[in-house]
Amino acid sequence: MAEADPAQSKVRASGSTAALLASAFVVSTCGLIYELLASTLASYLLGDSVTQFSTVIGSYLFAMGVGSWCSRYVKRGELRLFVRVELLIALLGGSSACALFLLFPVVDHFRVALYGLVLAIGFLVGLEIPLLIRILRGFDFRETVSNVLTFDYVGALVASLLFPLLLMPHLGMIRTGFLFGIFNAGVALALLFTLPRAGYRTEKVASVLVLLALVAGFVASDRLQRWAEVASYGEPVIYATSTKFQRIVLTRRDDDVRLYLNGNLQFSSRDEYRYHEALVHPALGRVSNPRNVLILGGGDGLAAREVFKHPEVQRLTLVDLDGDMTRLFTRTAMLSRLNRGSLTDPRMTVINADGFRWARETKGQYDAIIVDFPDPVDYSVGKLYTDTFYRAARKLLAPGGMMVVQSTSPLIAPNAFWTVASTLEAAGLQTRGYHVYVPSFGEWGFILASAGPIPAQGKITNGRFLTPVIDQRLFDFPPDMARRPTPVNRLDNQVLVREFADAWDKYEG
Repeated sequence: MAEADPAQSKVRASGSTAALLASAFVVSTCGLIYELLASTLASYLLGDSVTQFSTVIGSYLFAMGVGSWCSRYVKRGELRLFVRVELLIALLGGSSACALFLLFPVVDHFRVALYGLVLAIGFLVGLEIPLLIRILRGFDFRETVSNVLTFDYVGALVASLLFPLLLMPHLGMIRTGFLFGIFNAGVALALLFTLPRAGYRTEKVASVLVLLALVAGFVASDRLQRWAEVASYGEPVIYATSTKFQRIVLTRRDDDVRLYLNGNLQFSSRDEYRYHEALVHPALGRVSNPRNVLILGGGDGLAAREVFKHPEVQRLTLVDLDGDMTRLFTRTAMLSRLNRGSLTDPRMTVINADGFRWARETKGQYDAIIVDFPDPVDYSVGKLYTDTFYRAARKLLAPGGMMVVQSTSPLIAPNAFWTVASTLEAAGLQTRGYHVYVPSFGEWGFILASAGPIPAQGKITNGRFLTPVIDQRLFDFPPDMARRPTPVNRLDNQVLVREFADAWDKYEG
């Protein structure tokens, strides 16, 4: 058996066991935070959250297992190695979110960088607990393992609660990464001061330098985030914030204001009128008297602006998940001018709630329902395109009512587009698809749905884009966008998310 590290014996003699067990708590919390950061960031940038979380977490755990296995080859100097591992984790984990955001727009093989970083951090984290147990091996083995694993698991619980409830909504990903890197470096520095003053000079200097670098990164997080977003969007960023639910970014170049949610373009002020006129008026124009209207999504108020062009409308209810989004487009003068103050109109009621749950729990009926959710890039959004959701929405339609659903591009993702139609029909609705060219998006599609027959013609007044003649043309599909057999999107299969991701991955290369 190898001789115990002399420094280790002095640590035990000085009564630092509590500090080492506290270290187990801190490093476990940090390790899970890095895992959650990488998974969340991958789902933001690459879409399909289930795939990203599964592959990132699987790779991370595999690397931890490799790290634990490799710890057997450490014969002496466990405490010194533990400190060095902590500093490496602090650097890699603490800067991981920032590095990945900066790399995303400039590297061709982003997944290589992502999984390389995940594997490196996982390997180092896998070394931590075996090293801690061996540092404490002079104590009763059963008690040592029990204590270390207890603190390890409690730390994991704390991280899993802090991340969604406090860290993401208030700090964001980049600042969260640097903060927990500081904690890792702090563990290393704290342990160094339990060692004899002689020696370990290199580790002490390195700990201070790493800690200072991470503090600087934490302080400069907003600027680093902005640099990453400017590089990614290629346009001046005028506003950016992370809410509990998403990353909101506004850019502006000359007179063109653009909204991005989690990196995905939602509108360009130069041509959004084409999208929103096509979204709203074909539906409301086919309702005899649209007095009571519901918008699901549409927190920017632009669809509501078009609804209020119909003088018959007496009440409009808008249900959007993110209160920060609706407040932004209510209180910011430039944005409220864009939606013409629709969110503060006396006929408007804004409800910040999950649309899926709200539709299933609410009572009442609406003459028109406008479904303007983001594209089904992941399963949390995909549930809003399922037959379960459409059945709930169908119950809210008044007799003769009309519903319209934004349904992605029938040119780029025709299978995804017609899957929405098949799913609406499975919920007992009749459908008609139509499409419009929006320069910022290309060909974009919508599905009209009703419990009864859908009128071929609607009462359409001339807009900036839409006219009665153009309304009729929207329903003509060339062969490459024509109807085709597609499955039904259900909660237990979410085929739409996969169809959408496959089509856009091929299109974007």
